[in-house]
Amino acid sequence: MKNKYWSILKNIFKVLVTLGALYFVMRKISFPDVKQALTDCNPLFLFLALLSYIISIVIASSRLNSFFKTIGLKLSERYNMRLYQLGLLYNFFLPGGIGGDGYKIYFLKKNHHIKGRKVLSAVFFDRLSGLWALCIIIGALVIFMPRLAIPNSITIATLAIGTTTYVYFLHLFFRDFFNRFIQTHIKALAVQGFQTLSAICILYAMNFDGKFSPYLLIFMVSSLVAVVPTIGGGVGLRELAIIYGANYFKLDPHLAVLISLIFYIISLLVASSGIYYIFRPQRLGADRLPSASEVEKELEKE
Repeated sequence: MKNKYWSILKNIFKVLVTLGALYFVMRKISFPDVKQALTDCNPLFLFLALLSYIISIVIASSRLNSFFKTIGLKLSERYNMRLYQLGLLYNFFLPGGIGGDGYKIYFLKKNHHIKGRKVLSAVFFDRLSGLWALCIIIGALVIFMPRLAIPNSITIATLAIGTTTYVYFLHLFFRDFFNRFIQTHIKALAVQGFQTLSAICILYAMNFDGKFSPYLLIFMVSSLVAVVPTIGGGVGLRELAIIYGANYFKLDPHLAVLISLIFYIISLLVASSGIYYIFRPQRLGADRLPSASEVEKELEKE
């Protein structure tokens, strides 16, 4: 009973955070200006932004599969991609707060006879590699931001020390994951690189001809903020962070928010491809997909 109430409270918290962030954002932007900017977008660059994001997702799926192989779970790239698509969908829409990662842990445990904690470790280090790559790209953008007045030596030293510490602990405590470090983390950099390229294409689509680095920096930093529990894949909170970042750097807040909103729409479109497997679970080797309550109950036992 306590777990049930806790789950309800978590979801209420997510809704309140999301609605509060959206309310603040709506007070800070002009919707006629946003509508006009959308109307004037270059469709070719929007398509390239979509293509770049799709490539990043394909690489991200392959990266996760590399971590699965580390724990002895052998999945074909095609099968793993299908499960990854479903996970993306559930990150947006799955009720209960378990998300796409929780669903994948449950599904693989049930259908491939592997311990849930082993799958959890693979998913955790997959996320951690993505966080590392995001910090590397943010650091690279900081170097191109002289207005921050952060010496390049400090930025480079911070990234080097952080990476060295990260690799050391992997080597010391998680040797199996350490042995695949280069393979998985090159893929992690590629994922974040293509998502950065997607944001660049969005800027080109809006006929922007100024400095890209400030907009890209606040866009990437907002990705870190988006890990806070909300509904709908971080919508609202990401835009809230972008508004603050735009004010700090004295950027056009409408343009900054529009980058985030278009990226959100692109990610939602790609995630919606997972709907197919809800109606055709046989493509995942299952007669039916478990409900959110089934998954949540099982994960609570872990």
